[in-house]
Amino acid sequence: MLLLTACSGASEGGESSGAGFVAGDGTFTIVPVEHRVAAPILSGPTLDGGEVSTADFAGQVIVVNVWGSWCAPCRAEAPELVKASQELADVAFLGINTKENDEAPALAFERAFGVEYPSIFDPDGRLLLGFDQLPPKAIPSTVVIDEEGRVAARVLGSVDAGTLKGIVEDVRAGS
Repeated sequence: MLLLTACSGASEGGESSGAGFVAGDGTFTIVPVEHRVAAPILSGPTLDGGEVSTADFAGQVIVVNVWGSWCAPCRAEAPELVKASQELADVAFLGINTKENDEAPALAFERAFGVEYPSIFDPDGRLLLGFDQLPPKAIPSTVVIDEEGRVAARVLGSVDAGTLKGIVEDVRAGS
């Protein structure tokens, strides 16, 4: 299987933050169309008390961002994700809030950064186990699911709006 990868210029490899997670280095992978596999259906309770599922966005590109309010790189990338979600209005954005014991800090995070797309509350990270091909193994991580519901790209670590827009364009073009 051929996977295309690139690096954002950060240090090689993820490093432990000492907080029980691995910080990514901005490396991204784009999966060629012929090697993409079905993404897991991600569903669960949202931070605001609703329910959401990736099935709700069938036929759309979906950007799934794994984050925690306690995560400094997540705080740094939040404005970039908000910007990208506004500029990519036809793309569905979905957060997965993980490793939180309580929704309150996550809700405060969303208010502070103006995050308007839904986030699933997944305190123990169970939803992440469904990603076989490209697991989001760092926090933050971002996975892009193509219009066919297949895992098309992954970023380990923070991503900026320009890079994310480029990845979405590449995924749509079948890169």
